[in-house]
Amino acid sequence: MNIIKFLFEIERKPRKGLLAVEWVIVGYLMLTALMVFFTFTKAVNPEAMLWGRFRIVLLTVAMWLVYRLIPCRFTLLCRITVQMLLLPWWYPDTYELNRILPNLDHHFAAYEQWLFGCQPALLFSQAIQHPVFSELMHLGYASYFPLIALVALFYFFFRYNEFNRTMFIILTSFFIYYLVFIFLPVTGPQYYYLAAGVDNIAHGVFPNVHDFFATHDKPLPMPGYSDGFFYQCVASAHATGERPTAAFPSSHVGITTILMFLAWRSRSRLLFWGIMPLYVLMCFATVYIQAHYAIDVIGGWVSAVVIYVVLQFLCGKICPIKK
Repeated sequence: MNIIKFLFEIERKPRKGLLAVEWVIVGYLMLTALMVFFTFTKAVNPEAMLWGRFRIVLLTVAMWLVYRLIPCRFTLLCRITVQMLLLPWWYPDTYELNRILPNLDHHFAAYEQWLFGCQPALLFSQAIQHPVFSELMHLGYASYFPLIALVALFYFFFRYNEFNRTMFIILTSFFIYYLVFIFLPVTGPQYYYLAAGVDNIAHGVFPNVHDFFATHDKPLPMPGYSDGFFYQCVASAHATGERPTAAFPSSHVGITTILMFLAWRSRSRLLFWGIMPLYVLMCFATVYIQAHYAIDVIGGWVSAVVIYVVLQFLCGKICPIKK
């Protein structure tokens, strides 16, 4: 009964307008819609992209109306959950926009070679091929959305007065990364190595593939123990939603680093130390499965610190802690 009361008790001061994070999404939606209009003749699926945005607006308004009719914690959670569930739609949308621009992977692979003297993404999985290690890597990568859900639900049930600002930080971080991915077309090793030729990569030759990925989206076979449960989980997710986009910086590393900051801020040692092993696995896994260059991981760490500090500052202005 306590949980029912917690979820459905009518809030004394319900929020009248859109949430701060919903305004961020509307802003991102409008900006990218303008980009679609300006590149309409070059885009591959402009009508579908615009129609998808229109449906997201309708869905956002519908969830706002539901909350206004029943302003309780549950309907607020539904508003946030709907936007979280739309992230897999927004991710491949970045590919539809950045495929118009020339690919930059040859620069990033060359810098990787200069910094490390090799291609870590090419050698890591070859150096350690044990099935148990492979499964640990894929477990780390597969834990991405479960970790987001875990931190979000912890704040919802145990730090509800900070839930709104926490979700503002998490979701706004996603859309900041999506903007970067649109204007920085880097596909990562799983796509670039195949397009450039693995032999070339092994010999330190990084050809410019120009607009190759505007019409090609086939990746290398994912390394690791292919019969493993977590391997299959990651392979299935990649088969349905992966595109040659979003390599630098690694949003997987960036978002999970932000989750670690939020877990620390929650003052729950159990939460922080409980998700720490999966976070460490995530940082290694992005390179192991060839989704990212090692410099993408470094970029993820640096960008996460900057984004978290900026968004925490903004939260004090637009998302004050609900008393």
